[in-house]
Amino acid sequence: MSFPRQLRGESDFDQLPDDVPVCANIADIEEKRGFSSYYVFVIEVKTKGGGRYMIFRRYSQFYNLHTKLEENYGPENKNSRFTCTLPVLPGKVYVGAKKEIAESRIPALNMYMKKLLSLPAWVLLDEDVRLFFYQSDFDSQQVPQGLRRLRPRTRRVKSISPQEPGFDRLAAARAEALFDFTGSNKLELSFKKGDLIYLLSRVNKDWFEGTVRDATGIFPCAFVAIIKDLPQEDDPINWLRCYYHEENASTIRDISVEEDLSSTPLFNDLMELIRREFGRDDIALNYHDAEGDLIRLLSDEDVVLMVMQGRSWPFEKHIFPWKLHVTQEDDYSVYNPAGFAVSTQTTTGP
Repeated sequence: MSFPRQLRGESDFDQLPDDVPVCANIADIEEKRGFSSYYVFVIEVKTKGGGRYMIFRRYSQFYNLHTKLEENYGPENKNSRFTCTLPVLPGKVYVGAKKEIAESRIPALNMYMKKLLSLPAWVLLDEDVRLFFYQSDFDSQQVPQGLRRLRPRTRRVKSISPQEPGFDRLAAARAEALFDFTGSNKLELSFKKGDLIYLLSRVNKDWFEGTVRDATGIFPCAFVAIIKDLPQEDDPINWLRCYYHEENASTIRDISVEEDLSSTPLFNDLMELIRREFGRDDIALNYHDAEGDLIRLLSDEDVVLMVMQGRSWPFEKHIFPWKLHVTQEDDYSVYNPAGFAVSTQTTTGP
């Protein structure tokens, strides 16, 4: 293994223990009150062995971890060969409402954790990294609230009940509630800690559909412990095709999305997804209309028009019929048909 290498090799990954975190995403922010109020990031962590759990971290804990990593592994450390290029942590903010500051940090912190957990294996095994992503007793005692950022945008609910004839309770997939959960609308299932919930389907990787006490709805996976899992189904992943246009070239990137091909995203959700995937904020989203002109998306209404148009066109299996064209926010030359023709003399990227 070559230690200065930036990205870890597959063989290095295979040798990592199963409890090493390999993926982390912010599910929500929550206000905590001590001598003053502050916000914590509710983070779902997934391990190499397939485990998942919730941790609660303040921005200051991100900052302290990053400071230690820079001291130990940053390029400025001339006394060690264990160095690498660390991801960029969003800086401190001293002015503004605490909630808005925490909300604005979510995309950048998600990108930070994604890049951090892609570093060489010896970084993942670092004691400070392990402790940051470890579920402490404090974490396990917390009761997460809504996990709104994991909530699916598609909400198809079945009308099935264990009371129906032929429903086999012993053979049915089921889970035990770890916490109380109060649904935020009529499509979400409310339950109490200790309830036995019968599982009906997996909406996406973060939400189940289930039934308890004759009520049916969807709920977050993190609130339950699986007793008997649902049978394995075909991979629900679909792909959103994006064309990323720069001055003289463009690349194609397919982004995995756990949503039905018929779903219509909200404009802000779409912007957040693309900013996170491309790692930059100064972008604009566009689509081609029926005449081939590039149209900029500015609102939910624009997204609806794009999706409606895409449904009338032929499309490939597991790929959304509508396509996104990603451009620089201040680049208006792409709306000139002649200028756009030049920019599409491209090479295809990953």
